[in-house]
Amino acid sequence: MSATTRGCPPLRGAVIGYGFIGALGHLPAYAERRHRRGDVEIVAIADICEARRELAARTYPEARIYADHHTLLAMEADGLDFVDICTPPCDHAAIAHAALDMGLHVLCEKPLTPTLGEAAALLEHAEAAQRVLFPCHNYKHAPVVRAIRDIIDSGRIGDVQAVVLNTMRNTHAKGVTEWNTHWRRHREFSGGGIAMDHGSHSFYLTFDWMGTYPVAVTAKMTNMAAMRYDTEDNATVTLTFPNGLASAQLSWTAGVRKVTYAIQGSRGAILVDDDDLQVAVMRATDGPDVAQGAVDWDVERCSIASHWGDASHTTWFDALLERFRRAIATEDWVSRDAHEAYRCVEVITAAYQSAADGCREIPLYGSVHLLQHHVESVAHVGEAIAVTS
Repeated sequence: MSATTRGCPPLRGAVIGYGFIGALGHLPAYAERRHRRGDVEIVAIADICEARRELAARTYPEARIYADHHTLLAMEADGLDFVDICTPPCDHAAIAHAALDMGLHVLCEKPLTPTLGEAAALLEHAEAAQRVLFPCHNYKHAPVVRAIRDIIDSGRIGDVQAVVLNTMRNTHAKGVTEWNTHWRRHREFSGGGIAMDHGSHSFYLTFDWMGTYPVAVTAKMTNMAAMRYDTEDNATVTLTFPNGLASAQLSWTAGVRKVTYAIQGSRGAILVDDDDLQVAVMRATDGPDVAQGAVDWDVERCSIASHWGDASHTTWFDALLERFRRAIATEDWVSRDAHEAYRCVEVITAAYQSAADGCREIPLYGSVHLLQHHVESVAHVGEAIAVTS
């Protein structure tokens, strides 16, 4: 029986995938947490690349190193509480199912899976196994994003009616040089391009800020590097919610690394430019004609250090790990976060279908069970996406 089952910390975990995010994001965060709180420790690491395994062994000599997740689970499962999956998305489902079969909790990098059928199966497996399935939705824990949540909760800007999210990058996120630096641009590993990679972050933030889930999706995508890669590098996705609209503009060719968010409410708005946050709230009105300046505004500006330039986002991981631990402690096997991960895959799947079909609006179904027939009809739609240069 594992330490967590007995209710005794620390949690004992294994990291599967020692690429960029595993090596520079998750593992340093675990080491820091172990040093400060002593409630988690990583006892094993697996990676299919020999050079990465050698580096892991030098960096974490106390951890046992394995060539694949099969061997790691066979040797370590009895002494583990969880696995943390940091591989490319193509392997998420298989590793997660294997861990759940061994009675382990699962923390998984986004997107949860590249396909909707895989995502549905994982949620059902976690519920049946009574083990936590938890996504790494780390943007929720950026300090400036947490400030947005606090402002919305305060009611200062009224009811959120629209959201605009711009994620600008000068290139796709590169993998480690020892393995496959450009795996995010190859569908067989990534499952898709920037909509698959950055889409999850934008979409789960819209769910949170709009306070509900979308009912339809429209999308346009292009690939300016179509001669080299088979995944999109630009995507514009519009989500229709019962209470408004959200628009996400995602680019790997923007010439800059930046995020800008606008959360528009019935009495005000929040504007974010990386760490800079501005809140504008209507204070008083002298008449009905708002457009002619009959409104006074209270405007506040501040800067909240969130380290957007650090792609490892290590400083955001502690709060995410705390939510994972809480889900385990409360036996919340398939939490709201897990359902949001599923909904992200649903939106991404529908966005690919819309882009491949002339930006047609695609309805969303929501329920895992009701979606099965829909899953089968769009399982390979990503392959048909227009990749105009």
